[in-house]
Amino acid sequence: MYSNHRNHFFIILILGALSTVSPFSIDMYLPSFPQIAADLHCATARVSLSLSSYFIGMAFGQIFYGPLLDHFGRKPPLYAGLVLFILASIGCLNSHSVEMLIAFRFLQSLGGCAAGVASMAMVRDFFPVKESAKIFSLLMLILSVSPMLAPSFGSFVVLTLGWKWIFAILASIVFLILVITFLFLPEGHKPNPKATLSLKKILGDYAMILKEPKFHTYAIAGSLSFAGLFAYIAGSPVIFLDVYHVGTKFYGAIFAFLAAGFIGASQVNILLMKRYSSEQLFRGALLGQSLVGVLFFIFALAGWLNLTGTLLFLFAFLACAGISNPNTAALALAPFGNHAGSAAALVGCMQIGIGSLASAGVGLFNAQSVLPTAAILAGTALIGYLALILGQRKAVRN
Repeated sequence: MYSNHRNHFFIILILGALSTVSPFSIDMYLPSFPQIAADLHCATARVSLSLSSYFIGMAFGQIFYGPLLDHFGRKPPLYAGLVLFILASIGCLNSHSVEMLIAFRFLQSLGGCAAGVASMAMVRDFFPVKESAKIFSLLMLILSVSPMLAPSFGSFVVLTLGWKWIFAILASIVFLILVITFLFLPEGHKPNPKATLSLKKILGDYAMILKEPKFHTYAIAGSLSFAGLFAYIAGSPVIFLDVYHVGTKFYGAIFAFLAAGFIGASQVNILLMKRYSSEQLFRGALLGQSLVGVLFFIFALAGWLNLTGTLLFLFAFLACAGISNPNTAALALAPFGNHAGSAAALVGCMQIGIGSLASAGVGLFNAQSVLPTAAILAGTALIGYLALILGQRKAVRN
């Protein structure tokens, strides 16, 4: 445990910077989709597959970085991940086809994922248990603000310099974070050669966790609920830039407004928990999300949507996700003690993995309308609610 309080502020700043690597990498380039599509001679929806490949890389990284951080210590895997991110960012800006961009975004995510996983692990290294909740809350606040700032900054870069500069700036920022981490961040966990790197043992632990009915019920239902957020992120450039032609500056403001719905609802959830249980809130949020998703799909299919209506539906849908998401972790991890860390990693993997499939669906539809995103939002919410109802009945019987 690191106890020098004079350096705590700087450690929090560094961990906060590390935790924003992936959020900025995801959100900053969204306003550039039309420009990338024009340069690479493809549809805007095809560019969204580069977002899906990033999510897939994050899902795999969540599973494997934990054992690496325990075995080698925190900093060596972190350095390797940040270097990989920088090299992959250079590959992104030199991409001559959408397929190259998709591949380099996958590699970029494998590197960037190290920053997020390591920053969470190092909170436990540097701060006592009583303080760690406050530090996690602060990091979550930084993560919540990131989606509001990144698209607006990305819009400015696209309009003034062009889309390739987004990846150049990302590489430069992460290089600076790498230098600061090397010079000023202590090693919080010494290498532990006894920490297993056996793939068979790691997968065996995850299989054991998946067999727990409460875990797979809430993790699957919660991941499907959360998948709507990924589909929205992937579909938003098509919806707002191509369908409604709002312009890149206004797109950043819209993204911030909708992010506020998700973030605000997650804070309202804290107040609601004084009167309702996590189970009640989770079930109510999924039911509300399903109703909003179905109505959104019906309106899109009938051609009744305009910009205002689309914003209202998305705001309501994301607000429901903001309530369901924090309760997902609480309910899924409740049965575990010693394996809580592995269970948490598995929840993250499932959320990002299922979310990446949802976001890929937007790209594979390759449609220039609101309908594909609305269909995926309705489908994931309905399947999530059904999984919750069936899973809860099975858990009760057991």
